Amino acid sequence: MWLVILVCQLGLILRTEAQIPDACITSDTNRDPENSDITVVCGTEHMDLSIYICPVYQALYNESLMVLNNQFNKPECFGTPDWSVNPPVLRFSFPINGSSNSVCENNFKIITQVGTGVFSDFSNVQFVNISGSITSIDPSAGVITYRPEILYKFSCLYPMQYLLNNTQLGVSGVSLAIRDNNGSFVSTLSMQLYQDQDYLEMMTVPPTGLNLKTKIYVAVKATNLTERFNVLLDRCYATTSPYPTLNTYYDLFVGCTRDAQTKVDLNGASQKAHFSFEAFRFVEHKNLTVSTFYLHCVTRLCEVSTCSTLMPDCSSSQSRRKREALDVLANATVSSPAIVVGKQSTGLPSESSYSSPVVAVIVCIVILTILLVAMAVYFVLYIRQKKTIIQ
Repeated sequence: MWLVILVCQLGLILRTEAQIPDACITSDTNRDPENSDITVVCGTEHMDLSIYICPVYQALYNESLMVLNNQFNKPECFGTPDWSVNPPVLRFSFPINGSSNSVCENNFKIITQVGTGVFSDFSNVQFVNISGSITSIDPSAGVITYRPEILYKFSCLYPMQYLLNNTQLGVSGVSLAIRDNNGSFVSTLSMQLYQDQDYLEMMTVPPTGLNLKTKIYVAVKATNLTERFNVLLDRCYATTSPYPTLNTYYDLFVGCTRDAQTKVDLNGASQKAHFSFEAFRFVEHKNLTVSTFYLHCVTRLCEVSTCSTLMPDCSSSQSRRKREALDVLANATVSSPAIVVGKQSTGLPSESSYSSPVVAVIVCIVILTILLVAMAVYFVLYIRQKKTIIQ
């Protein structure tokens, strides 16, 4: 008998908690739940979900009875009501990393498919699909219930390949500015330039530009990223434009094809990638004191277990991956200031000390001097030979 009374009292308490709040009485969302009540934002660092809270109350539930993936024993899997907006909503937010996905049991799936759209020229493009549901907890203790079940499903698809541009040689240790594009991991990456092979000393560029053949060490690394991913560079190239256009470009490396002065030290094996190249000038800048160009890298995140299958097999020309598109423009790009290279070579005299006319005059003088000396030697030998014949 006491048990029956306790159950009835509990039902009354829950029913009271689910009474419609004042903010919902005049709201257009004071109705039965609909599939369109949920909004999903696939952010660069977090997934943010919001559902109209008034339909939840209309169905005799409240915010304490709505949870991610039925994980009702975990406080972090419940939402937070926001009554300051119109209409009021129940918000859920979790970071895109392994810990949050495992705690609330979100589905985390890697999909590999042939590239389409902006990735149409890529042979393999991986995507991460993060999905789950927000479900209601029915507090009814009896055999039957008059509460409808509420179920909202959500998912975000993140491409793991995109274009990362870094042209920031003039400023040391700067992480790239990121735009919050839906469905992109780009905010977890930064590119930095170093002047030593241990990647410890940040590179700074003098106002006159870098010397020719100066060794530039480039590091692309991921932060705040689950350990199941590594960083893989598909292609890095330089352009004379600050944008990744290909009117004038020079490939540092594309798969197995690489510039003779470019060395890839680490790629696809950890959450950072390292390569180096020597400072150069574009021929179109031959009449300029400095040559300005911009560095771009086509970068992807690969699942640790599959990174090796995405790496090009450089031991056999028959097994190389399909070459990446020269005109691929990914949906998340970042840029920064220019790389400036002067005319002076490392350890060599400055080419800029002489103008072209002066160089031409010097060359002519040298040639005339050689001719005069040769003629003088010829005449001396000729006269000596003639005297010998006369004697």
